[in-house]
Order: sequence, then C-alpha cells, then structure tokens
Amino acid sequence: MASTRPRLGVLGGSFDPPHLAHLAIASEACHALALERVLFVPAAAPPHKGGEERTPAAVRLELTTLAVDDDLRFTASGIEIEHGLVYTVDTLRALDDRYSGHDLYFIAGSDSLLQLESWHQPEELLALCRLAIAPRPGDQPAAIAAAVARWGEDRVVRLDAPTLAISSSQIRERVAGRRPIRYLVPRRVEQSILESGLYR
Repeated sequence: MASTRPRLGVLGGSFDPPHLAHLAIASEACHALALERVLFVPAAAPPHKGGEERTPAAVRLELTTLAVDDDLRFTASGIEIEHGLVYTVDTLRALDDRYSGHDLYFIAGSDSLLQLESWHQPEELLALCRLAIAPRPGDQPAAIAAAVARWGEDRVVRLDAPTLAISSSQIRERVAGRRPIRYLVPRRVEQSILESGLYR
C-alpha cells in the first residue's frame, strides 16, 4: 500500500554558487513526485570535494537563500552548517527527526548514483529515503540502469529532468574571467556575486 504521508525533497550540494540547473531539477522533482517542498541543503564541508578551497558556508547559504526565495516550493536549510554534519546519511537522520511524518526523497544527479557505493553508509541512507535521480549530460544508459538495479528499483526513482550543462565551477571561472553569468544563475544570485566581488 502506497504511503499517504507528505513528501519532502532534499537537494544537497556545495551550491558554490547555486545555479539554474539546481532549480530545474528541484522543480521537476516537485512535479514528478508530488513533493510538498524541496529543501536546498548547502554542505558544511563536502567529503567528496577533497581539500580544495571553498567559499565560506555562510556565504553559500546566503546565495542559496537568494536563489530559492522566489519559489514557495523551495526552502534553503542550514542544517548541515549549523550542526557540522559531513555525511548525507547524518543529514537525513537529522531531517527525519525534524520532519517526522514525512517521506524523504534525496535528489541527486546520476553521477551520485554511480558513486553511491563510496558514500558513507549507503544502505542506511537508503533506509531513510528514496533516491530521486536526475540525468546528467553524457550519461551512459546501461551504467545508470545497472546502478538502479544494484540499489533496487523500489528505492531509486529516475527523473525526466532537463539536462542543463551548467556547473558551479564553470560559473566561478566565468566570474574570475569577467565573463557574463546572466541566465546561468538566478538574477539575485548574480547581483550578489557581482556586488560582493565573490570569485574574483
């Protein structure tokens, strides 16, 4: 019997900065999965990013808030930053406590699905949520299908989201090179980046 509990989407990432592909994926997840809301959760210290220099967490949370404020379906959450959470499974445990009575859907790109074996406690993670997987440019259908089968079709949902080839690193490079980022990020995010001199 299908659950009748409200559904909450969780979209994690460094959001350095948040861009329009993030919003498009969240919008598709809301539509396809009948989500009550999507939480955008900037990472405090992403474990898969190595030792590269990162924009301060408070700045990334502020940019994320600016990115989602115009859409009532979206909310920026500082839960990882506030509690110093590192692993997605710990974030989902905290959200499961905070939003008890909701079914959680963790929204991620297909690259995350392919790397899930390397994540911290992936089986425990999947006990807390279902995965909602968005396609990425250059996906290999056979590899994605094998990964879905590996983790279970009852635990992984594939989204038919647009594949926008936008990345945060590309945006940072464009800002550093004084190239335009209009139409790659929300207007308020663009204004904040340009006014603050971030990524210069």
